[in-house]
Amino acid sequence: MATNTRSAVQRYKAEQELNTLAASLELQVQERTLDRNRLWQLSSDLMLVASFDGTITAINPAWTEVLGWAEEDLLGANLFELIHPEDLQHTEQGAQTIAAQKQHLNRFENRYRTKSGNYRWISWTAGPSDDFIIAVGRDATSEKEQVAALAKAEEALRQSQKMEAVGQLTGGLAHDFNNLLAGISGSLELLQRRLAQGRLNDVERYVGTAQSAARRAAALTHRLLAFSRQQTLDPKPTDAARLIVEMEELIRRTVGPQVELQLNLMPDLWNARVDASQLENSLLNLCINARDAMPDGGRIVIQASNKVIDNRMAASFDLPAGEYLCLCVSDTGLGMPPKVIARIFDPFFTTKPIGKGTGLGLSMIYGFAKQSGGQVRVHSTVNVGTAMYIYLPRHEGEALQPLEAARLSQAEIAGVGDTVLVVDDEPSIRTMVAEVLEELGYITLEAADGAGALTILESTARIDLLITDVGLPGGINGRQVADRARRARQDLKVLFITGYAEQAVIGDVQLEDGMQVLTKPFAMETMAERIKLLLAAP
Repeated sequence: MATNTRSAVQRYKAEQELNTLAASLELQVQERTLDRNRLWQLSSDLMLVASFDGTITAINPAWTEVLGWAEEDLLGANLFELIHPEDLQHTEQGAQTIAAQKQHLNRFENRYRTKSGNYRWISWTAGPSDDFIIAVGRDATSEKEQVAALAKAEEALRQSQKMEAVGQLTGGLAHDFNNLLAGISGSLELLQRRLAQGRLNDVERYVGTAQSAARRAAALTHRLLAFSRQQTLDPKPTDAARLIVEMEELIRRTVGPQVELQLNLMPDLWNARVDASQLENSLLNLCINARDAMPDGGRIVIQASNKVIDNRMAASFDLPAGEYLCLCVSDTGLGMPPKVIARIFDPFFTTKPIGKGTGLGLSMIYGFAKQSGGQVRVHSTVNVGTAMYIYLPRHEGEALQPLEAARLSQAEIAGVGDTVLVVDDEPSIRTMVAEVLEELGYITLEAADGAGALTILESTARIDLLITDVGLPGGINGRQVADRARRARQDLKVLFITGYAEQAVIGDVQLEDGMQVLTKPFAMETMAERIKLLLAAP
């Protein structure tokens, strides 16, 4: 009997504890439900429950605060009707992803229409729950507007920098070209006076001065063309030591008597496969920069040495491991702080006053070295000096010997009846080319535009060679003239003469057989030699 009483008491206590626990759990559920409801009511984020087809089943009051829609406006409505038309496909795909793969999407952004008719950006976190999508969205409109405003400000800054660069470029070009034009016009004026006086002693010197200035002007325009388009290089095995020695007198004259010039060339210097004229331009530019960094005079040292870069050194030199020719131009000038060194290879960047430089020199040198498989490095200390290093891959073979410049008098005389059609809209160039050809025995025909050229080419006249500018007026350019002419005259040889970079003429394809390009300005001897080679080729 006592045992039964004890069991009853234990059951009673257990029931009481169970009831207390149930009451506690119910209270906790109520409290958590109240917390959830308070969160639902007070949250500034949009909260949404919708079926996978877009039917809205629940929203929180934040929809009214953010978008202006009340609960009665949206319950039972289709969610997709609120979405911006441009975001509709993107949103439907997101809903399908949640339904099919049962996965969550984070930072899913689209635009929702407000009750007033505007749109606001909402960034969602969404996931599946049974047959519904549960989503929480944050108003991202201000963030988007800030990003757009920043992008607009950055574009305005880029435009400002671009205009500053154009101003720097035009000022530098005006300075450089005015100097060159002064040399040309002054030499021609003196030449005219001496001829009028019958004094012929100095005629050759004035002609040489004008030609030298014209060549330097041509080199400047070629640098600009090379900057605007990928430079067309003509790499050949080159003896850098001989090239530097042959440039020594030119460099001494250029840097002036206030600057001491020293050459330090390693014996048995390796050869490099480079465009020799571009290497000359690079060395001359570095020497001019060094001179400008020493306004009170100083010393420039040109060093050349062999350099082996192993795997350990390759990363710091930004070069593949291997054997390199190293050329260095150092000065005892003002030097550069790190913030200037970081920008010296940027196009148009220069520390010189406006009108004293284009800011293209070092960027061109950098581009030349990189295209040649090498690199440019700089070491500089303020008030101590600067050293610019050009690394070029070693060429194992022998260097080519320099060829003697061709002379017009040595050009091959034309064959009997050889006829050349000259097409150029600039009368002075057309007349000059025609006169040179006639001196060499060619019969010449002339046209000022593409239409006139095609009229002659479509006639029965004999034409062995077409010399044409590329940029012609009238809607038909030189390349189009050549292509149309070759349909009827398949063996016609073509020489393009152009003031543009070669890449502008040939595009991304090679020229056809029997076609060549000659960039203006050019020596008449060069043109005569090119014509001879073209006509002699099969």
